[in-house]
Order: sequence, then structure tokens, then C-alpha cells
Amino acid sequence: MGIGLNAAGHAGRGRRVWWLSGGVTVVLVLSGSVAAYALTGDDAEPSRPAATVRVDRGDVTLAIATTGVLRPGRTRSLGFSGAGTVTEVGVRAGDQVTAGQLLARLDPADAQQRVDSAREALTEARAALDAAEQRQATPPGTAWGSGAGGGATGASGGTGGGGTPMPSRLAAPSTLAAPSRLAAPSRLAAPSSPSTSGTPGSSATTGPSGPSASTGPSGRPGASAGTGQPAGGADCGGRSGSASVGGPDPVLRAQQQVTDAQLNLDTATDALAGTRITVPIAGRVLSVAAGVGAVVGGGSSFVTLGDVAAMEVEASFPEADVGRLAVGLVATVTLANRPGEQFPAHVAQVDPVGTTVGQLVRYGAVLGFDRVPADALVGQTADVRVTIDSVSSVLRVPAGAVHPTDPAAPSTTDGTGQVRLRTPAGGTERRRVTVGVRGDRYVEIVGGLAEGDEVVLDW
Repeated sequence: MGIGLNAAGHAGRGRRVWWLSGGVTVVLVLSGSVAAYALTGDDAEPSRPAATVRVDRGDVTLAIATTGVLRPGRTRSLGFSGAGTVTEVGVRAGDQVTAGQLLARLDPADAQQRVDSAREALTEARAALDAAEQRQATPPGTAWGSGAGGGATGASGGTGGGGTPMPSRLAAPSTLAAPSRLAAPSRLAAPSSPSTSGTPGSSATTGPSGPSASTGPSGRPGASAGTGQPAGGADCGGRSGSASVGGPDPVLRAQQQVTDAQLNLDTATDALAGTRITVPIAGRVLSVAAGVGAVVGGGSSFVTLGDVAAMEVEASFPEADVGRLAVGLVATVTLANRPGEQFPAHVAQVDPVGTTVGQLVRYGAVLGFDRVPADALVGQTADVRVTIDSVSSVLRVPAGAVHPTDPAAPSTTDGTGQVRLRTPAGGTERRRVTVGVRGDRYVEIVGGLAEGDEVVLDW
């Protein structure tokens, strides 16, 4: 009985060992199959062909882009010429105005009073000038004949005092103007006794009160109170007695007074006009400094006016790009509130001096619209694109298909490059090409490829 049981136990253990050995074998076989499939699965899948593009004809454009803001082409800061109180303001910021329109006004009372006073002074100065010119133009004979008061001695011993002068001898031009009779030394210096011969230079001895007139140092009548000189002091030349020999000319002095009065009137008139601010050019009001009742000083800005009809774009470019900018280059402008539209423009100005912004140096530029967009807003932002170079209807390929000839110096632009060309057999080969304009999206192909050739992109 014991022997039978031992034989059955040995048989059960043998069967378990066999099943374990078989399971391990199956696991090893399956693992090898999976590993073999993993190693050979990629070779079974066919490789995908690289993306290619054909050489075509079209435009190649090189441009630089930046942002800017809109500003008026011209701005004017307008103010009053003098101080005063604002009595009228006719506009607000944002209003569109036309040339000649009144913007603001000061109280004109003081300025008007100064104009009236200056005008009266000018009238008086002109009257004084007329009187001086009239006195200067009076004939000599008229001046002598108008004498009054004590008479002069006549040629035959005419009486002094209220005596009647002898016009036949005193007014005779030949007697008065003859140097031989008035200035002869022999006759003036020779002592003689009183005589009534009528010779000039003699003393008058007759008359109720004795001698009333004697010759002066010059030997001619008129040196004493009894002469026949006019009451106004005019000499025989007709000039006013206030103008002594070598003194200022009365007419010239009067003319100067007229000139000064006219200048004063012009200044006062300008000050009166300066109490009003009118529009010099059509445009839009950008700002107004104060309202009615404010007291303002002369010369300060009160209204700022902008010419929006000549709107411009003020932009700045990095120093790496500014060397390629030039006045007259074609540009396009896209406004922030009108993203779907492009407005043609041109470079109008490039600043010669840069401005440091942080670690960068930027240069300002001004772009003018070929046609200003309607309802353009001062200060709004705009995207600017300036065309540096452009060619039309040339062989071209996308910029990503052309690689540098020397990979160690990718930044060199020696006019050459290389592409990977698709062969008729389905493979690829490298091809050296000559390039022209390197644009933003395309590169001009000058030599090495023909239209329709297929090149690989992004290799």
C-alpha cells in the first residue's frame, strides 16, 4: 500500500514540471516574435516624400516694418498779443474750423482807447508839420514887410519910433543883397558924423526921443528893438526865429514827430487786433486753454490748431534698418481701427540723429499719405511697411528653399546660395544658384534654375 502511494506522488510531480517547462517555452517564443516585429516594423512602412515647390515667376519685395502714430501735417499755437479778460470762446476741442473764423476774444476797451489817443496825436503832428512847411515856404519879402512896432531909419533920415519905414529902400533887393553896400569895410569902419544921407550903416539922430536905432555889428539894420523885423521873430529868409544858425531844422523835427506818432498808432492798432484770435488755416481744434472770464497773459498759447488735411505718420526704425531708408520710398499704412485696408504712402523725412531708447538706438521718420484716409484720428496707431527693394515678373522660389552656400557663414549675402533639386529619378541633388533680391517671402533666382524646376522646401 505504501509503495502504491509513493508511485502516484512521483507521477503528479512529473506532470507539473512538464507544464511549467512548456509555459516558459511559449513565453520565450512570443517575446522573440514581438521583438522581431518591433525591429522590422519601421522598415516595412514606406518613407514620406519631402515637400517641394516649383520655380515660378512673380514679384519679389523686400520691406521693413514698424509702428507709428498719426499727427497733423501742421500745427499752430495761437494766443492773444496782450493780457486781458476772455469775453468770448467760440470753439471746443475737436471742432473743424475754416480760415478766418473767430476762435476767441478779449475785452477790447483798453486797447481801443490807446488807438484813439494815438490817432489824435498823429493828427496833431501832421498839423505841426504843415505849419512848419508853410513857414519855410514864405518868401523873404513877405517876412520883412510884415514887421510892426518901432520903425527903422530910412535913407533920408526917416523918423524912428512909430515912423513909417521907407519900403523903397528897405525892400529893394539890390540894396539888401549887394555886398558892396552892406559889407564894404571902408564904409563901415570910417568914422563920420551923423548924417541923413540915407547910407546904410549911419546912425539916426532925428525923432522925438532922440536916436532910436543904430547899426549892429554886421552893419545892417535890425539889430535893436527899433528894427523892422516881424513880431514872430522871422528873419529875411522867412524861417522861424526859433531855428538859430546850425540848430535843428523845424521841418525835419516835425517830420520825425509824425513818424513817431504813426508808429505808435500802428502798435496800438496791432494790439487791438490782438484781442481777437481768428483761424489762419482750415483744420481741427486740438485744445483750448481756458473759458470765458479767464484772465490770460499776452504771448501764451490759448488755442492749438492742427491741419488734419495733411495728416502724417510719425514712426521710428531701429538703427539696423535706418541705413536702407530714403526719402521717396514707397510705403503702406494700416490703421488700427481699419485693419482690412492698406493706404499708400511714402517716406517724407528721415531724422539724421537717433534717440536712445533703453539699450537701442532708433531713428525717427515721417511718412505722408498719398491720399489722407477719411475720418483719420490724431494720435491713433498705425502699422507701417516701407518697401526697400522690389522686382517684378522674375524667377523666384520661397525664401525657405534657399540656403547659404557656406553653412558656417549663414549671414553672408554674396549673391549665391544652394537649393535641393528633385531629380527625374525621384531623388534629390544640391544645386548652386545665383540670387538677386532677397525678399521677405521669396528670393529672386538669377541663374541655376529654370521655370518649372521642383525644389525641396525647408531642408
